[in-house]
Amino acid sequence: MSVAKRFNQFHSNISLTEAQREAGRQSRRSIVTVLNKKYYSSGSSEGNSKFIGSWGKFTRVRPPRDVDILYELPYSTYTRFIGRTGNIQSQILQEVRSALLASYPSTSIKGSGPIVSVPFSGYKAEMVPAFKLNNNKYWICETTNGGRFKEIDYDTEFEIIKTSDSQSSGATRKLVKFSKRWQAYCSVQLKSFWIELLAVQFMRGWEHRAKGAMYYDWMCRDFLHFLCSKANSYLYSPGTYDMHYISNAWLTKAKAAASAADTACSHEGSNEILAGLYWQDIFGTDIPSKV
Repeated sequence: MSVAKRFNQFHSNISLTEAQREAGRQSRRSIVTVLNKKYYSSGSSEGNSKFIGSWGKFTRVRPPRDVDILYELPYSTYTRFIGRTGNIQSQILQEVRSALLASYPSTSIKGSGPIVSVPFSGYKAEMVPAFKLNNNKYWICETTNGGRFKEIDYDTEFEIIKTSDSQSSGATRKLVKFSKRWQAYCSVQLKSFWIELLAVQFMRGWEHRAKGAMYYDWMCRDFLHFLCSKANSYLYSPGTYDMHYISNAWLTKAKAAASAADTACSHEGSNEILAGLYWQDIFGTDIPSKV
């Protein structure tokens, strides 16, 4: 079995099914229909909203975790709240939560900055109420420490993934998905957002980035070693440059995975089943030992 065949099958195994994708789209339509009726007197099921997070960047994996949705509140809502006292960001979230509860009274809907969480069968939708700014960034509602508006640049977050994926012949998104499977299978304390940023950094300098699936074993191996070199470093949010300290809580597991990847790569081509077993130490049985 070739490396390309193994990793293409792995990618297929962790990609969402059409039924799972449709369930996510229906979650969005259900929420947005309610909110558009309240805030825009509109019957649209998708207007004033978009997928963000892994759904917006096409880095989601199976089984689906959360469906991330941005909902753009009208400026009139901002002006209605801004003169109030107290934690106005929490008040905004609670108003949105109440609107959804009116339509889903038997559902346990929670509002905790910056999201309103709505459980659906299988997984939950995490909806982020936001105000769009003139620079095409967004203010979202942070409710801690008395509340504040936090600026987020979802469009730039999407563009850096899109550009890197294009420059790597589709490898960047696959690397993110593979890494998320490792994150889940080995309970690695790395946020998915950090994995995305690190994958983009790695791909900028990786010499084999556009050579196709035959190099995906080396890609995973080299990324894990790259990751180990980033312990106790900082990452920066695209567009806003918010700083994230990524500590080293995940380093022991990253070193173990890098070592297993070294061994797996050494057996590819000579003992493919043994190579597959080492890959399964990292990713679980979603990656085949043989096909």
